[in-house]
Amino acid sequence: MADLRIVGTAHVSQKSVDEVKAAIDEFRPDVVAIELDPARFNALKKQARDPTVDDVLEVKNFNSLLVQWLLSYLQRKIGVDVGVEPGAEMKLAIAEAESRGIAIALVDRDIRLTLLRFWKSMGLIEKIKMIFALIFSIAEVDKGEEIDIESLKEQNVIDAVMEEFRKFSPNGAHALIDERDAFIAHQLVILKVQRPEGRILAVVGAGHRQGITNYVEHPQTLPPFDALTREPRSFPWAKIFGFAVTGLFAFLLAAIAFSGVGWIVLLYALLFWVIIHGVLAASFTLLAGGHPYSALTCFGVAWMTSLNPLLHAGWFAAYVEAKVRKPPVSDFRKIYETESIREMARIPLFKVVLVAALANLGSLLGTILYFIFVFPLLHIDPVVVISTGVHNMWAWATGWI
Repeated sequence: MADLRIVGTAHVSQKSVDEVKAAIDEFRPDVVAIELDPARFNALKKQARDPTVDDVLEVKNFNSLLVQWLLSYLQRKIGVDVGVEPGAEMKLAIAEAESRGIAIALVDRDIRLTLLRFWKSMGLIEKIKMIFALIFSIAEVDKGEEIDIESLKEQNVIDAVMEEFRKFSPNGAHALIDERDAFIAHQLVILKVQRPEGRILAVVGAGHRQGITNYVEHPQTLPPFDALTREPRSFPWAKIFGFAVTGLFAFLLAAIAFSGVGWIVLLYALLFWVIIHGVLAASFTLLAGGHPYSALTCFGVAWMTSLNPLLHAGWFAAYVEAKVRKPPVSDFRKIYETESIREMARIPLFKVVLVAALANLGSLLGTILYFIFVFPLLHIDPVVVISTGVHNMWAWATGWI
């Protein structure tokens, strides 16, 4: 049976770099299995093709891309503070394996699938909590808060951190940690079968070591492999909300029209829908540093996209922003090399994605505020208008039938 050793590392730890080298020297593995997928492997070796702005616009996954960039920035800042490049232990493992002619196995799940499952697994509240926690963490790191990286590799500290993450975001923790533990364990079990007499050294994040070990020692507990590699199918709450908004708006206009308050009030109700959505979507676009043309586009389409669950104002704003800013391909790599959030915000590609995310947020806020304030703005009693309108609609419908 193959001999497997798992080394748990912190991705910004000099001690982890030294431990990986010592493990290769002492264990002399036939295979070095690394917690990377092909995309991250190529990126680490700078062999990957940087996505273009067209790639980003086509995917339209602006929110998760922002989260990915901010997480990367946080990890990079911690690495800079302790003097270690993020992923240095992985780079060393690759370099040592290549120089010694040792086979390399990439055993992690595709990062794009992981992020997709991570983002779609979380509910709205979990996403909001995670974003605020991420912003808070970045602020703390930017203030120069010291972090004891080596303590994060101690099992009792890891257990406490994992438990806190599970309380904070149980669905996110399952997609980001548990599923990847199982995926990596599947790959290691396959390697053990393929090399029954070999020695396999697995280099993984310290937070994954215990979960992977448990699965490898008890492979019968592993979930089916295809369950870990399918694109997630989440309940379409966003579309349901969108169709509900459309239906509620149509009902509101019909109630006003049949209530007898006059066509002027109905026209004002329509006008306020256009203005509130347009102003908020355009304002959030400008808040993101968007071009005035992008803001003007948002103002023009927000009222319409808010009534169509298949469209988003941010998509239009991002397209215009990309045409105006013309982000070069090099922007993608620049985002991963910036030293501050302010510097990142000046990169055209980052602005395109930020504009899309905030424009959508502004439009959503416009929908919420409209239904809260439309009746006070119209100076009418909602109970009287809706009850009278419904009564008159029913009378009209039954009389017509």
